[in-house]
Amino acid sequence: MKLVAVGESAGHVCCRYRLLAFAPILAKAGYTLDVVPFPDTAWGRLTLGRQLRAADAVILQRRLLSDFELGRVRRAAKVLVFDFDDAVWLRDSYSAKGFADRRRDARFRATVAACDLVVAGNAYLAEHARRFTGKPVEVIPTCVDVARYTVALHTEDRNVRLVWVGSRSTLRGLDRFRDVLEQLGQSVPGVRLRLICDDFLQFDNLLVEKCPWSEATEARDLSESDIGVSWIPDDPWSRGKCGLKILQYQAAGLPVVTNPVGVHSELVQSGRTGVLATEPHEWIDAVRTLAAQPLTRRVYGTAARERVARDYSVTAGALRWVEALQRLLKPRGA
Repeated sequence: MKLVAVGESAGHVCCRYRLLAFAPILAKAGYTLDVVPFPDTAWGRLTLGRQLRAADAVILQRRLLSDFELGRVRRAAKVLVFDFDDAVWLRDSYSAKGFADRRRDARFRATVAACDLVVAGNAYLAEHARRFTGKPVEVIPTCVDVARYTVALHTEDRNVRLVWVGSRSTLRGLDRFRDVLEQLGQSVPGVRLRLICDDFLQFDNLLVEKCPWSEATEARDLSESDIGVSWIPDDPWSRGKCGLKILQYQAAGLPVVTNPVGVHSELVQSGRTGVLATEPHEWIDAVRTLAAQPLTRRVYGTAARERVARDYSVTAGALRWVEALQRLLKPRGA
């Protein structure tokens, strides 16, 4: 069966992790997957339907279309699926206009109502989508290819590296966390922060190692670190995040220190795969303890990698997609 995904480019992080990563396993189950970037021109949008009519199912990824555009896609698609991994009905945490956006909200409701299946990246997103449809809503988390990551060594012969991976846009969240990071630099001897990104921050009390992001080197740079860190604001937008960076840390065998917001509380088991920390003193205690105990880092990191391999691997995610598509498409072909 032929699947066509419409959204951002094939190189977009969402497309790479939430669809293209699953393509080989989908192919073994009898599904081909093509990615069609949503057209930039009016003519391209008018003619998009021609590319969709041959598909057994169309996956609209993240895009919230106008009524006219959605109507054309809906008429062209035999079966329409909406896949999303952010609270796309809201503005983000850094908008000066606040979270609420009437147009985005209206488009989200219309999109969900028009689809035969909605695939959400976490339970928070799924619960919101179910308010606007009686059709199936499935939770398929963002997944990682564990085999890409070698396991961190956690040796005692070097200073401890915290690591954060992300993009210029998400770096704004880390900047909000600056005060605690400065305190970590003052309180934990030898600690440093490795930033894997396309932009960088500077701190007065914390040494920064700059690692320009590259798909070719990302996994290696993570595996040569010691403790993964993630912090997001406690707000409606952030509760929709799907925790990709945490899954990457864990695939590399790193313990994670993070705040208990949204899926963070699901992905990190405090005292087993990392530490959930809210107050500055909790962050300092967690990092100080893990920095001094390489064996604990190794134990936590091993448990984290095993859990990712079981529940958040590409294989696990692809099988969920296959099951959802079989439920959706088999009756139509019967």
